[in-house]
Amino acid sequence: MPRIWCLLLLGGWLAVSQSAGGPGAILRMDIGTIDHAVSTALNESNVLQKLVEEATKKKSNMKPIKGISRLKVTDLRPPEISLTLSPGMGLFMAVLVRMTIAGRSFIGGNMEIKVAANLTASARLAQNSQGCPWFSTKSCRITLLSAKTNLPSNMLPQVVSKFLDSSLQKVLPSLLCPAVDAVLNLMNAKFTTMTSTIPLGIAGTLRYALLNPPVTRETFIQLDLRTIHKKEGEEVDLPADQLSPTSLPPKREAATQLILSAGFLGAELSVMQASFSLNISNNMILGLPPLVTTTLGALIPELSMVLPPSQPLVIEMRETNPPLVTITPDKSIVRLFSTAEFWVSSPDSDLGSLFVLDVHSDLRAHFAVVEERLQLSLALDSLSQVALASSSIGTFDELPLNRVLADIIHVAYVPSINRALRGGVPLPPLLGTPYRQAEVGRLQNGLVLDVPVAEI
Repeated sequence: MPRIWCLLLLGGWLAVSQSAGGPGAILRMDIGTIDHAVSTALNESNVLQKLVEEATKKKSNMKPIKGISRLKVTDLRPPEISLTLSPGMGLFMAVLVRMTIAGRSFIGGNMEIKVAANLTASARLAQNSQGCPWFSTKSCRITLLSAKTNLPSNMLPQVVSKFLDSSLQKVLPSLLCPAVDAVLNLMNAKFTTMTSTIPLGIAGTLRYALLNPPVTRETFIQLDLRTIHKKEGEEVDLPADQLSPTSLPPKREAATQLILSAGFLGAELSVMQASFSLNISNNMILGLPPLVTTTLGALIPELSMVLPPSQPLVIEMRETNPPLVTITPDKSIVRLFSTAEFWVSSPDSDLGSLFVLDVHSDLRAHFAVVEERLQLSLALDSLSQVALASSSIGTFDELPLNRVLADIIHVAYVPSINRALRGGVPLPPLLGTPYRQAEVGRLQNGLVLDVPVAEI
């Protein structure tokens, strides 16, 4: 019986995961995943046992079965559940319930009634004021299938048997239907957890919320999610001009699917880009050419006439605009918009800042799921632009610096960014749905994570 209630509950939760327009995620929850989540919720919460205990208590508003006193439920069998999704509404369940009701008979002695009843319930999925999926009961009906007593048939005339059946028809709804509300309350608590705040360290916090009301299809529930970032208590404005998938792929059978737009990934990187800043100095990393003024003079002869020889340099790498993520079925690219400012770091020099380069770096991106987070690792693909932005030592042709700068970004800057990204991007927390077996694929302007139901 709990399993059925859980199923109901989970359906509501399911509808929670897409964010359309700008950074977003789309969650398509398979009905098989719902079944697993319901079972897990029931086992962890002991819902069935609690419901049985509650049913055995004497309640002022509970209708008695006429002719039987000291009523109690002595046996509640595991229910047989049939779950379907109702497009545009939510979940519909048919549950076969078998239980034994015991008490004192009006003709004397103990009496047991073995009851078989069919419970049908529907639940509506909606969105509450906090942007959280919310499940509510729409209807609950009980149909009595059979009622067999431990009394011989000659002691229970047909008229009494009909009287008993009629009385049970009135009593069972108040006995069983409260279970639906109990499960829904449990699931709504899980919805709240799913949209709870996730700490991101120095980047602040992240929270997922419904962008649109849940949508129920025939085989899955679709949720549109948006992300809410806060830093020092203030909401962070995310770039809105990012790419979204041109079309959604077909949902795989027996798999829950999470689709992340390129815009979503770009927005997450933009929140973390403050930690990408790096000052690169001479001898900081093996494999770099000497970062001294003599190296600049050798590459650009006209600089040798205005720079003192052998002075140490520092290159300050800073991000100036949000990263742009582009994804095709063949590859994923993250474009960084940076400045590289060259300084003379010697205390004996009055030169200070020499010049600033605008640098656009295209980085190949590899995605994987580790511990419920999307891990991203980058590698330099090419420098799409290097241009002189400002200079205190006059204008010059920056082209000879391209190769050295590419080496510096490859050896020093990109590894530093990968360290900053080590924590990964938290995925929408899902009730009983671990991402560890997710298969990651590329779409036009997006990623798709398929989690086979058999693996959940």
